[in-house]
Amino acid sequence: MNVQPCPTRPLLPDTKPYPMSPRVPPQLPRSWTGAGQKKNGRVEGVRRRARRNSHGDKLGSPRSAQNQDRGEATGTVAGRRVTRSELRWSGEERRAAGPRQEELKLNSSTFALTGDSSHNQAMVHWSGQNSSVILMLTKLFDFNLNSVTESSLWRSTDYGATYQKLNDKVGAKTILSYLYVSPNNKRKIMLLTDPEVESSLLISSDEGATYQKYRLNFYILSLLFHPEQEDWILAYSHDQKVRERARRVQPIVMFLKHICLPFRSKMGLDKEPGLIHLETSITEGQALYVTCKLQNCTDANKGKPFPGYIDPNSLVVQDEYVFVQVSTGGRPIYYVSAKRDVFTPMKLPKYTLPKDLHVISTDENRVVAAVREWNQNETYNLYVSDTSGVYYTLALENVVSSMGPEGNVMVDLYEVAGIKGMFLANKRTDNQVKTYITYNRGRDWRLLQAPSKDLRGNSIHCVLPYCSLHLHLHVSANPYTSGNIASRDSAPGIIVASGSIGAELTTSNVSVFITSDAGNTWRQIFDEEYAVLYLDQGGALVAIRHTPLPIRHLWLSFDEGRQWNKYSFTNTPLFVDGVLGEPGEETLIMTIFGHVSHRSEWQLVKIDFRSIFNRRCIEADYQTWHLHNQGEPCLMGVKRIYRKLKPTSRCVMGKTYSVTMTSAPCDCTEADFECDYGFERRTDGKCTPAFWFHPSSMSRSCTTGMTFLNSTGYRKVVSNNCTAGVSAEYTARRQQCPIQAPKGLHLVTSEGSLTAVLGTNVTFLVFLEEGDGARTSITLDFGDGHALTYSNVSSIEDGIKHIYKAVGIYRVTATGENSLGSETAMLYLHVTCQLEYIHLSAPFVAVRNKEVNLTAVLWPSQVGTVTYIWWIGNNTEPVITLEGSVAYTFSREGINTVTVQVSAGNTILQDRKTIAVHEYFRSHLLAFSSNLDEHNPDIAEWRLDVSRVIKNSLIQATGVREDQLLVTVLPGLPTAAEFFLLPDKQITEGKPEKSSLSELLLSALNQNLVQFTLRPGVQVTVYAAHLSAAPLVDTSENHSGSAMLMLLSVVVVGLAVFVIYKFKRKIPGLNVYAQMQNEKEQEMSPANPTVATPSSQRDLVHSLEILDTEFNSRPIGKHPFSSNLSPICTS
Repeated sequence: MNVQPCPTRPLLPDTKPYPMSPRVPPQLPRSWTGAGQKKNGRVEGVRRRARRNSHGDKLGSPRSAQNQDRGEATGTVAGRRVTRSELRWSGEERRAAGPRQEELKLNSSTFALTGDSSHNQAMVHWSGQNSSVILMLTKLFDFNLNSVTESSLWRSTDYGATYQKLNDKVGAKTILSYLYVSPNNKRKIMLLTDPEVESSLLISSDEGATYQKYRLNFYILSLLFHPEQEDWILAYSHDQKVRERARRVQPIVMFLKHICLPFRSKMGLDKEPGLIHLETSITEGQALYVTCKLQNCTDANKGKPFPGYIDPNSLVVQDEYVFVQVSTGGRPIYYVSAKRDVFTPMKLPKYTLPKDLHVISTDENRVVAAVREWNQNETYNLYVSDTSGVYYTLALENVVSSMGPEGNVMVDLYEVAGIKGMFLANKRTDNQVKTYITYNRGRDWRLLQAPSKDLRGNSIHCVLPYCSLHLHLHVSANPYTSGNIASRDSAPGIIVASGSIGAELTTSNVSVFITSDAGNTWRQIFDEEYAVLYLDQGGALVAIRHTPLPIRHLWLSFDEGRQWNKYSFTNTPLFVDGVLGEPGEETLIMTIFGHVSHRSEWQLVKIDFRSIFNRRCIEADYQTWHLHNQGEPCLMGVKRIYRKLKPTSRCVMGKTYSVTMTSAPCDCTEADFECDYGFERRTDGKCTPAFWFHPSSMSRSCTTGMTFLNSTGYRKVVSNNCTAGVSAEYTARRQQCPIQAPKGLHLVTSEGSLTAVLGTNVTFLVFLEEGDGARTSITLDFGDGHALTYSNVSSIEDGIKHIYKAVGIYRVTATGENSLGSETAMLYLHVTCQLEYIHLSAPFVAVRNKEVNLTAVLWPSQVGTVTYIWWIGNNTEPVITLEGSVAYTFSREGINTVTVQVSAGNTILQDRKTIAVHEYFRSHLLAFSSNLDEHNPDIAEWRLDVSRVIKNSLIQATGVREDQLLVTVLPGLPTAAEFFLLPDKQITEGKPEKSSLSELLLSALNQNLVQFTLRPGVQVTVYAAHLSAAPLVDTSENHSGSAMLMLLSVVVVGLAVFVIYKFKRKIPGLNVYAQMQNEKEQEMSPANPTVATPSSQRDLVHSLEILDTEFNSRPIGKHPFSSNLSPICTS
């Protein structure tokens, strides 16, 4: 249930062959996959386990002198030459072998798939059910292109003795990529073409004899079949769309978009037939769990069983349970629904704090979950639930895990077939991995007793608990390659597994072991690795050596592995790639797939074992076997007696054989009960409350006048059938519900978030841990002047919806109250709207050591909680504020860059401006001929280009140096601009002074000498917006005058400065900005000082005087955003 992107895995492994690591000729062995036989919703032979080995690797091991396969001659192994020393027997081995005996041979035939020598992958299907038809798809997978480039379809009607190539029937140029089999009609075959060439689906209803092709307009990633309706199919495409094919004659059509995980309905649980469960992707981190009918899945007909968003890729629909995950505050919360009822948080022990959770099994109305806790990295803890799937207790700690080839987690837990409640697990203890076994679904675990003798009859000194037998629990997901362990429903008590003896599990000195009594005693059968397969429903065992060498022998046992006989199945040694038997092991026919060399065609060897049996089994060939655990016959509350074949009988059981088991209930003992939720087992075996648990809290949902089950600290193991005995003592007692005040009131949003978007529905969920929910009223105050009251908790199980109409932070309060008291819970909800645009308002030119205001203006103006990050000049650290304005003083002359970033919710926007800093400067407003306005798009890029054109025109008309002049076009209409005359850093004799430059520029503008061509036929004239308010004062020595005249001039200048300062908005003119120092005052003309920026963001928004103006002096023209277009984000 961890968060991942939408998967690209097959969605129905029991109807689509398992891909294996394919061969790249000639270095690697080829791979085989198959459709397999479905049984109880699974591929037969692939039980529902957590750990699976999908690559089917064959590990080497020390070779046995007794079991060395003589005559398996030289060959190449993975591209290297095998030396003769590897194949030579020693003198002792030859002497142990004794005199040469006549070789035992099996009845077999070989068929070569001519023309497919380059193919490195194959998929095989044998439907069984008294059918002799075998289908095989071989293909060449190009790893460079990551696609299939060639394929061949083969069909046999005689159990694999001969095959016919069907390429002409499906299209000579058609490239096939996958083979599917309908789970409820094994005669219906479906083939997918490679979408890189063509996208088609071929369907056969006669076991692949004929096909009908349907062309598709999309790529299929996987097919999902309906469990009852064979003509209903869901197709999962590469663009994450689920499509459906409702009837056989209709093509597939588009069905749903943005689907990550589709699940089928289950009869008896889902209210409507044809219901599908879907996880739909909303955003990168959010998904929805929806249900709908297969043929009418519109928005209006969708159901939403879970109120709110879930984590992507977290939906699991398995048997009667549905699981979802919701992450809140960085911690996952897991919810479960049993029998399609309301969702309830899964109750793990309080301080479990899971980092990851995987559902292992849901058999027998009970959930087994693997949980990686906060302090675990490579192991998982196993938890088991009650029948509701809500309350969990610890079953086993530190179970070993590893990553699968596709990144999936594999847990070392194996469920033994044929014995209810029996599991094997590998647990890490003190950095050692040991194998444990349980017979009562994890209530008790113990180590495995090692064999007393080895393969040669030598005694093994292995004393528990210091030494025991340890097993590899890897299971192949491919039914045509074996894993490290195998068991069958048809052969209860027989388990074959690879492992080692000692203090811990090792990967060296691996041998093969077998048990005939369900794990009580074990025998070593091989001292190197063999694949052991079940024949005749477990009546015989077939062993094939795991080796990179070619072989031509296999081993047979008719007495549960006590004795083995070697048989040859081919005259030519064969590199074995896979073994195929009829699903269910009901026939005595087996097919071995392989190749003579890495460049040869596929070789299919059909083996008929019927010749080695001379009769069918009769009643006298069977015996009774009592299941037990170290002498204890009562397991899971019953005594079980099985009917099984005698080890001395060599006969055929056949298809009519079925496992017969009789059972008798046992009296209940303490061993039939496990600790209940909130209780922990002490060293003396007693269950006591955990330190964090209050037993009285179990009555939290109790209604006055009703009854509840008061736990004794124990609960019966699920599926345990014991009766009487101590049952009354350990079973929960039914009591009257106590009257109590509400306690443990919880208030959350359905999304688990403390933020909401303005104008959208917010769903609040209220939970009450303790108290009479039916008699406790709930009042929910939304914090915006609205409140609702409900008479009881049960009336708001689906949540309470509310829409906020203004941005802000709201205190939401829930109050639960009954006659005995009240309880209050609250949360603070941040309602926001999307930040769309920001503008940094800053002057273009500033005076050194004089404070300037920098303001960030937002659109919309109110979006919720906002953080401003200011990067000014060359400062390495930003200034972070909660206000939209800062004051700053530049101490050095030059060009400075100011960047402001605004963070609102999940959005971060920024704007940047450059400011020229000088000792002083002069400026004047510019106006344009009216024809410019109709060509002004009022965007920053246009203003920048026009500013550059105006500057060049002024330079050409006046001869002013480029570095002394700055021009900027202001936002808004009518179009306006301003030029800035900067200090001359290279003043030389003969060059005009700044006052002369100002007069020169104004003269050129007033004489209409500054013009530019905007486009052909559009000539724009630039002129000064206003004349200078007063003449410049010249204080140079070249001018003489009386002192009175000078004094009068000073007075006039002073009065002019005062008047202009008081009425600066009404009398525009040439502006001079300078540092207020005495030596500079004599050089200044009357000037307007900088207009102060509004002190707050609210004043900025309402005045709209400086929004998107490129400087800090005054607004020019009409602002592009009028007041009625500047929303405060209300709804």
